[in-house]
Amino acid sequence: MKTFAAYVEWDSESRLYVGIVPGVPGAHTQGATLDELNKNLKEVLELCLEEYKGSLDDLPRFVGIHQIEVAV
Repeated sequence: MKTFAAYVEWDSESRLYVGIVPGVPGAHTQGATLDELNKNLKEVLELCLEEYKGSLDDLPRFVGIHQIEVAV
């Protein structure tokens, strides 16, 4: 069992939660609720990893999200 971090946003235009798993190509999806998004992310992540032929240790490692302050 391996744990992955997901980046989640609320899209006000589509009124959906959008999630991506950084470092796993193709691992992105959406859902009307956070529970639905989590279910969809788990499913797409399992499919992406099933197709991935390399070692999971070779995937880029998600480090974190940084806040950058700019004058606007």
